[in-house]
Amino acid sequence: MSADAPAARMKRKVYEKELAKLQVQLCQLQEWVKANKLRVIVLFEGRDAAGKGGTIKAITEKVSPRVFRVVALPAPSDREGTQLFLQRYMQHFPAAGEIVIFDRSWYNRAGVEFVMEFCTPAEHKRFLSLCPQIEKYIIDGGIILIKLWLEVGMDEQERRFEARINDPLRHWKLSPMDLESYRRWYDYSRARDLMFKATSSKHAPWYVIRSDDKRRARLNCIVHLLKLIPYKRMQKDKVKLPERSDKGRYNDQAGLRRITFVAERY
Repeated sequence: MSADAPAARMKRKVYEKELAKLQVQLCQLQEWVKANKLRVIVLFEGRDAAGKGGTIKAITEKVSPRVFRVVALPAPSDREGTQLFLQRYMQHFPAAGEIVIFDRSWYNRAGVEFVMEFCTPAEHKRFLSLCPQIEKYIIDGGIILIKLWLEVGMDEQERRFEARINDPLRHWKLSPMDLESYRRWYDYSRARDLMFKATSSKHAPWYVIRSDDKRRARLNCIVHLLKLIPYKRMQKDKVKLPERSDKGRYNDQAGLRRITFVAERY
């Protein structure tokens, strides 16, 4: 096999073993973030079917949703359309002890809005010009900002779209906008290139993760996050269950006899 040939897809058993170890570390990171009142924003961007949702699920599966908050905003309402562009995102920014994960973010303006002509060329240009300054302001305010782009190849994206078409359990993942983005592959590529050139700054660089192999991408992403947010393992007191009190003891199941239970079919 040549040095440029893609690695074989990771086996599920290997993936699950590595993921379990990394999820322990994410739990340790969670305790550090809470104890030190850190504020973290993680942006996930990428083409449709790049694997953003699955990667976010792998990160958040074993941690508290009160610490790791996922924000996936729908299209703006008529009212939101009249606001400052970043306004609807800023209301979801983290408080002390929180990590906010944006499943798509203000970079919609650099991608789908620009390609699909939902914004004017002037609005797009202004966004690219101002974004590094705004992100500098966010970081100077004490927030850790991490920007991740999942890069899926043309052939793999096609395979995933076909799977969505043929699998009833995935139909909900396929929208008319997805089909249009599939058709405009090179328009999105040019938009991505413009975005990277204008907004990958020293204070807020873009990090690209190849995601043709979803399992490898998820693990690589988690390892990178753990590297970018320095933390230490917190020492916790050993927990011991207290003895239950018998005060006021009674048959607490008797009161349930007249209540309707769900049929136990399994």
